[in-house]
Amino acid sequence: MANNASAKKRIRQDEKNRIRNVALRSRVRTFIKKTLKAIWSGDKVAAQGAYKEAQPIIDSMVNKGILHRNTAARAKSRLNSNIKAMA
Repeated sequence: MANNASAKKRIRQDEKNRIRNVALRSRVRTFIKKTLKAIWSGDKVAAQGAYKEAQPIIDSMVNKGILHRNTAARAKSRLNSNIKAMA
């Protein structure tokens, strides 16, 4: 348990940041799933549109520290290669 005011404040900040990070992580996962569903449906135009929406979201999560840059690059690469394979 926190023994001083600064430790109590840190606990409050950590909880607020955790809730925010969970929401942002969920958002990026949702955009990735939307892109995957468009790929699985076989509609290349819809898949490309979903990928264009997901790409800036993934990049912004890297800037916010939610995702590691290599994880984001891997996710974008896999999505893009799946879209290209649809041809």
